[in-house]
Amino acid sequence: MSSKLWRVFAIGFIAVLFSSGKLDESLLIEDPLVSRDPVAQLNWVDSVFNSMNFEERLGQLFMVAAYSNQGQKHINEISNLIKTENLGGLIFFQGGPDRQARLTNLYQAQSKTPLFIAMDAEWGISMRLDSIPDFPKAMTLGAVQDEKLVYAMGKEMARQFKELGMHINFAPVVDVNSNPDNPVIGYRAFGGEKHLVAKHAVSYMKGLQDNGVIANAKHFPGHGDTEADSHYTLPVIKNPEHRIWDIDLYPYQELFKENLMSVMVAHLNVPSLDGAGNIPTSLSKKVVTDLLQNRMNFQGLIFTDALNMRGVAIANSPGEVDLKALLAGNDVLLYSQDVPKAKLLIKQAVADGRISEKEIDRRVKKILRAKYWSSLNHYKPIDTYKLVERLDTPETERIIEDLYADAFTVATNKDDLLPFKQLDLKTFASLSIGDDGKEFKKYLSKYAKFDHFNIEKAANETTHNNTIKKLEDYDVVVVGMMGVTNSPSRKFGVAPADVQLIRDLEKRQKVVTVLFGNAYASQQLEGLGNVVFAYENNVVTQKLAPQILFGARAAKGILPVTINGQFSHGVGGYLAASNRLSYGTPESVGLDGKILDKIDAVAEKAIRIQATPGANVLVVKDGKVVFERSYGNLEYKASPKVNAETVYDLASITKVLATTQAVMFLESRGEINMKNSLEDYLPELKGTNKGRMVLSDVMAHEAGLVAFIPYYARTVEAGQWRGDYYKPASSAGFTRPVSNDMYGMDALRDSIWHWTKESKITPIPRGASKHTYVYSDLTMYLMQAVVESVVNQPLESFLDQNFYHPLGLSTMTFNPTLKMPIDNIAPTENDITWRKRQVQGYVHDQGAAMYGGVAGHAGLFGTANDLAVMMQMMLNKGYYGDVNLISPKTIEKFTKSQSSQSRRGWGWDKPNTQVGSGGSAGDLAPKSTFGHTGFTGTSVWADPDNNLIYVFLSNRVYPDATNTKLLKEGIRTDIHDIIYEAMGKK
Repeated sequence: MSSKLWRVFAIGFIAVLFSSGKLDESLLIEDPLVSRDPVAQLNWVDSVFNSMNFEERLGQLFMVAAYSNQGQKHINEISNLIKTENLGGLIFFQGGPDRQARLTNLYQAQSKTPLFIAMDAEWGISMRLDSIPDFPKAMTLGAVQDEKLVYAMGKEMARQFKELGMHINFAPVVDVNSNPDNPVIGYRAFGGEKHLVAKHAVSYMKGLQDNGVIANAKHFPGHGDTEADSHYTLPVIKNPEHRIWDIDLYPYQELFKENLMSVMVAHLNVPSLDGAGNIPTSLSKKVVTDLLQNRMNFQGLIFTDALNMRGVAIANSPGEVDLKALLAGNDVLLYSQDVPKAKLLIKQAVADGRISEKEIDRRVKKILRAKYWSSLNHYKPIDTYKLVERLDTPETERIIEDLYADAFTVATNKDDLLPFKQLDLKTFASLSIGDDGKEFKKYLSKYAKFDHFNIEKAANETTHNNTIKKLEDYDVVVVGMMGVTNSPSRKFGVAPADVQLIRDLEKRQKVVTVLFGNAYASQQLEGLGNVVFAYENNVVTQKLAPQILFGARAAKGILPVTINGQFSHGVGGYLAASNRLSYGTPESVGLDGKILDKIDAVAEKAIRIQATPGANVLVVKDGKVVFERSYGNLEYKASPKVNAETVYDLASITKVLATTQAVMFLESRGEINMKNSLEDYLPELKGTNKGRMVLSDVMAHEAGLVAFIPYYARTVEAGQWRGDYYKPASSAGFTRPVSNDMYGMDALRDSIWHWTKESKITPIPRGASKHTYVYSDLTMYLMQAVVESVVNQPLESFLDQNFYHPLGLSTMTFNPTLKMPIDNIAPTENDITWRKRQVQGYVHDQGAAMYGGVAGHAGLFGTANDLAVMMQMMLNKGYYGDVNLISPKTIEKFTKSQSSQSRRGWGWDKPNTQVGSGGSAGDLAPKSTFGHTGFTGTSVWADPDNNLIYVFLSNRVYPDATNTKLLKEGIRTDIHDIIYEAMGKK
């Protein structure tokens, strides 16, 4: 039977078997290049093959380097090669995504045969292109125990590759990095243990190939045990063959079982595999043909490593090296430097009988089959519209964050210091070495009060001594070791003097060292008590490290390499989280980030219409801060921009995050009974119109109290504050700061308390059993007095001691000018009625200011993050970190509706039950939601049904408290509803 007739018969026979269901697709796994439609594949391959002459077929064997950041000369050179040599493909290197896409479209349009487009993108296309975030390096991935995450990364890479019209990723690296001094692999390997490498490589490969991109395992037969770089020389591996089979080839065997589609052969000299002189493995028939194809039965595509590398080019000229690689058994000649010359030499070799035309045809068809598998039979140009946005999606960011987070490895944890506990009993400092550690410091400060210090790498002895002196009064020092390199010959950039500094600090206090970089750099850290591996130094790892240290996230990573006796493979593992707030992407908790982006327009509208000069918006879902943005400035005129550290006057949020917290704390412990009367705790009220008021009625604003009393009016005469009440400077009897350069008499608080006691109450309506609901500030003056009577200490001291300090809240405070620079605090009203000055850093509410800045209804200041911590504690049923503050039953009682007259709980506000009824919460908030707003333009809400928190902070009263645009335009409630829309609520 002729070959043509046999072909027709074979195709027909396969088709019949498939149609009858008697041919299982799993029988085809020996050939990973077979598509799901082998008949169509064979037909296309034959059609394309027969359309080419031998010269054109030879071109399919070559893949040359292309760049999108070089000039027209380079573009012309590539175009010419495509047109004249019918190249098989291009490997793209440096440039930008949009430029590469446009060039790819140009080159594909010029090519007779669809081009393979490849990239060496071990940690994603960002390895070569700008504007795209990095995926973690392989060693970081090696620390990740959840292989599904590695698969997800491969899948996302494949999506990005297809967006860019690419078909082959020269990854994963499957070298077992058994030599710590390896100068070229190191962090590019998953680890130093063969099973770990194999498992992670399989997950990575499947993520790519299951989603239409050819994976390429490298560097065959194994580059892990070298001390030389094949980019510059020919490394020699002296290991015996049995060790190579046992260690280096093991991952390949596992990958072959899973249908790996391509392999890259390295430029190595391995005498035990080919003893014929200094022949590189890439040019060795014994390695490429006898070992890889015959003994290991690999049927996929075989690529050389780049033929311009000195490891092979040092002894072989362009063209000649291509021929030798082809004769060795390689299918694709990667980074060929002289395609015309190589073609001439190959044709001469055919004529000389060194290789047959039939063998070349077989390899060309092999390449074409892979092109069919890659859908090049239906080539479509790349759509460049919003390409970068399509490449870097919220899902991309989520996967990157999850991978880095799961890699963090707590290698040593002396005395179970981590995660940090008892924050109120510790003072914290950070020391960043070799980098400013901007994000690291920022996120440390979200968990506790930190003082931050920096020094350069390898600083002199004087600097070290001064640093020790600066840090001597802190209980805990967190060291961020940065500036780490990947060079074994230079000790990975770690200066011995810097390590000695850490050792000296450990003699005096608790020290935690976070290694931001190559794990092998820890070889000098042996003996340190607390070491955490972050593996890399970037914005993501600096953001995540504090979350690990404070237990906001569990530490799950294991060390994937062995460095020394203390830091060996497998060190680390699970360190439980302690329910503190973490930080991440909206998509990681099921929110749609694009919908949340609509908040920007609402906030910017508020600033544009001058409803407020600036604002902070924060969203927490499932214990994770997933939206935290700042808008505008502190003032309408040129002024500092609002940032996440901006401290705002919280106004009536004080009612729920100060006084109500204290009442709940005491009620949980049986020290306050909400059925009791005020006079039970405040005997001085006996016989007054307030003594018999029941606490539950007071907290529900149904005790008959008037809405407010303008106390300040009694201290003003003829439009000016009276000298018998205030002085412009502190003096005897006038030490109570009311504003800058304004001090009230020390007896002011007593006066206000007297005026409160003597105030009238509203009568109970005829036929009613209780007073009408009236939202009243006096409620919290009275409850503050109750609390202070029970605990026998000032409210602010009690809250600091029991809430704010244990929770690590460094900005939640009364009278903030005593604790922080005034520049951190947003200004409020330009008070022309009473204080006659711009108010900044002092409480806006007049009564609270006269009360000494600490009142039950106003006076509290804070950042959005600190408010979120308090609200998360509420959603956690009174727990946060290692602190248990309030019982779940108490929280349930206080936050549920407690009235038939209003939406109120005890102290807490609630949503209105009817949509569009003008409540303070969004229309989409469920009934379980509780929170409060503040007169200065603040709002905070927690939703236990959806484990959701929303914080809005602004200074809408600047410069005029009569500005009500924020309320009239529904800014806060509109943003609240957008959050629910992002959850899919309507």
